Amino acid sequence: MIRRYFLPRPLHPYVWWLWAIGLAVMASGTTNPLLLAGIIAVVCLVTVSRCGDNPWAKGFKLYLILGAFIVLLRVAFRIVFGGGDGPTVLLHLPTVPLPSWVAGIRLLGPVSLESLLYGLYDGLRLATMIICLGAANSLVNPKRLLAALPAAMYELGTILVVSFSVFPQLGESLVRVMRVRRLRGGQTTPKSRRRRLGVVETIIVPVLSDALDRSIALAASMEVRGYGRGGQASGAERAASTLLGMGGIIVLSVWSYFLLAQPGIGPHLGRVNVLEVGLLIMGVAGIVVAMGIIGRHVQRTRYRRDRWRLPETVVLVCGLLPAYLVHLVANGPDPSVLDPSIPQHQWPVVTGPLALALLIGALPAFLTPPPVLSTSTNNEEGLS
Repeated sequence: MIRRYFLPRPLHPYVWWLWAIGLAVMASGTTNPLLLAGIIAVVCLVTVSRCGDNPWAKGFKLYLILGAFIVLLRVAFRIVFGGGDGPTVLLHLPTVPLPSWVAGIRLLGPVSLESLLYGLYDGLRLATMIICLGAANSLVNPKRLLAALPAAMYELGTILVVSFSVFPQLGESLVRVMRVRRLRGGQTTPKSRRRRLGVVETIIVPVLSDALDRSIALAASMEVRGYGRGGQASGAERAASTLLGMGGIIVLSVWSYFLLAQPGIGPHLGRVNVLEVGLLIMGVAGIVVAMGIIGRHVQRTRYRRDRWRLPETVVLVCGLLPAYLVHLVANGPDPSVLDPSIPQHQWPVVTGPLALALLIGALPAFLTPPPVLSTSTNNEEGLS
C-alpha cells in the first residue's frame, strides 16, 4: 500500500496552488524575518523535490531573483527617499534640495538602522509571497490546470495557457539555437556591425519563429482534441447567468468592505460574524451557479481526469494548517513574535507553534509521490 502511494504521478493541479496560497497567507500575516526566511526555505525544498523537468518547472529561480530584487529595491527606496526615521543613524548622506511644491519628500540625507529594517521586513514579506506563488507556477503543469478548470472558464484558460507557454518555449528555443551555433562554429560575441546584424538573423529571428511555431502547434493540438466551445445559450440563460454573476461579485464586494473597513458589524454566533459569513456564502454561491449555467453549453473532451486522492489531501492540510497556526499565534497571548518591534530593537524569534507551522509546510517534500519526468514518459501533459 505504501509503495503504491509513492508511485510517481502528478498531483491534482489545484492542490499545489492551494498549498502555495496557504503559505502566502502565512507570510502576509508577519514581518518576522526569521519566519519569512523559513517559509522561503520550505518553499524551495518542496519545489526542488517535487517539480519535474518541464520548461515551466525551470522558472522557479527567476522568482527567487525577483524576490531578491524586490528586497533590494525596497531598501534602496528607504535610502533614497529619506531613511532617517529612527535614532540609530548609520550614514550621513548629503541631502538633495527639492523645490517647495514637493514638500514632504526628501532625497538622501541621514540613513538610520530602523528605516533600513522597515524596508527589509516589508520587502522580505512581499518577496516571500511572490516566491510562494512562483512555486505553484513551477509545480503545476499549465495544461493540466487548463483541463481541470471549470467549463465556464475554459476559453479564458485556453488563452492563458497558450500565452504563458510562450515564455518557456522562448527559453528552450534560445538554448537550441545557441547549441546549433556552437556546433556550426558561429561567433557568439558580436564585434562588428555586420556580426551584430548576423546575430539578429541567426539568433533572434529563429528563436521568435520557433517559439511562435510551437505556440501555434499547441493551439492546433488543443483544437483537435476538443478544447473549445460548442452550443449556444438561450437568452434567458445568458440573462440569468449575468444577473447571478454580477450579483455575486457585488455581494463579495460588500463582504470585503465589512471585513476590511467595518469589521464586527452585525450579529455574532460565538466568535463568528453571521453577517460576514452570510455575505461570503451568498456571493460565492451566486458566482458558482452562474458558472454552472454557462458551463452546461461548453463541450470538451477529457482523456484522463485528475482525481483527488490521499496525497492531495495531505498537501492541502500542509498548506492550510500553517496559516491557521499563524492566525492562532496572532490572536494568542504573545502576538509580537509575528511583528518584532523595530524601534525597541526586538530580536526576531521563532516560537514552537511557528516552527511547527514551518515543519508542516515542508511535509509535502517527503509525504507526496515524486513527479513524473518527461524523459521517462511523454503522456503526462494532460492533452492526451
